[in-house]
Amino acid sequence: MKFWRESSPACRAAVVTTAVTLLMVVVLLLMGRVVWCSCGQLLPWSGDVNSEHNSQHLLDHYSLTHLLHGLLFYALITAIRPRSTVQLRYLLTIVIEALWEILENTPMVIERYRAATISLNYYGDSVVNSVADVMCCACGFLLAAKLAPWKSLTVFIAAELLLLIAIRDCLTLNIIMLVYPLDVIREWQMGA
Repeated sequence: MKFWRESSPACRAAVVTTAVTLLMVVVLLLMGRVVWCSCGQLLPWSGDVNSEHNSQHLLDHYSLTHLLHGLLFYALITAIRPRSTVQLRYLLTIVIEALWEILENTPMVIERYRAATISLNYYGDSVVNSVADVMCCACGFLLAAKLAPWKSLTVFIAAELLLLIAIRDCLTLNIIMLVYPLDVIREWQMGA
């Protein structure tokens, strides 16, 4: 415990992030998730959201939505628990994101994505992609902790617009389509 008390907040954050992420990795492996894309290629980026490679390599377009999770979690947790330390808010963010990665890779959520969104070729994330998603979320949180709220909002809006232009999808549409799918959005996303 002496190490913990004497270590810097950044060191403690790194230890917590590593521990939570390793626990998530164990759970995902026990769920039968592949470590990396089953194609055998170890690519750092998958740029085709409509392929079987989406969410199977280290990063993809949706990695940006996980950065946005970090921005949102920072704002929401700060609003709900304004007196909590940044370290506690960070810990909550990492735990929530890791839990989401586990939930997102359950058969129920995978089938929901396939049925309600444009992600027809989605079969869940690889373990490496889930780890990268948690790291992207952590980066979003740390970015929000450094930026003024209006700058975080600007980053959020810019990222959403960039994703809309690049892939006709974004965090906002993803949530809408998971909760209350609209045919007009699905048709637009498919290029109709």
